[in-house]
Amino acid sequence: MTRPLRLIVFDVDGTLVDSQGDILASMGAAFAVAERPAPDRATILSIVGLSLPVAMATLAPDLGPDTQARMVETYKDSYASLRRAGGAASSPLYPGALEVLDQLSAVPENLIGLATGKSRRGLDALLESHGLTGRFVTEQVADHHPSKPHPAMLHAALAETGVYPGAAVMIGDTGFDMEMARAAGIAAIGVSWSYHPRARLAAADLVIDRFDALPAAIDTVLETTA
Repeated sequence: MTRPLRLIVFDVDGTLVDSQGDILASMGAAFAVAERPAPDRATILSIVGLSLPVAMATLAPDLGPDTQARMVETYKDSYASLRRAGGAASSPLYPGALEVLDQLSAVPENLIGLATGKSRRGLDALLESHGLTGRFVTEQVADHHPSKPHPAMLHAALAETGVYPGAAVMIGDTGFDMEMARAAGIAAIGVSWSYHPRARLAAADLVIDRFDALPAAIDTVLETTA
């Protein structure tokens, strides 16, 4: 008997790759354009997952939209430059990430996707640097959707794959990912190795501490929600 399709959607920054070095450096460049000191590390990492315009407005709410827009473009240019210079080492995959992606992709019923606050340009560069281009059946980026935690990215992923919400799960490191999953009516698995503290993942069905725990966690939450 054929098993139903399952949609497994990953966040990118802080979930699959550790991009905090480039994020912090690029945010520093963005704030330099506005002649402001950048916020501290914890404050910057707290907005990872939001689309850049929303993130910049959150970090610098007193600056006008023109200045914020200039900061966004400076961030993008800085990030792209760091990516070109550093390649895959610029945002390394977390230990075990590639092995688990291979394990999940080997199951015929699993459809693997992405939902990220990155731009199309940024995601394409990242996937190319890690040899992951073409690995994902659906790739939702900030260019085409409202910022997380709005569920538009997940609604689009479900529509593109034809999977019903009860057979889908979102894996992410931030509260924005967990809230997005809840808003879309799908299961949520939080990862503890990244940018938001565990307390911010309260909306998750499960929180895991190691990548190799993910396949069993997916089975658990999808059996629960089926």
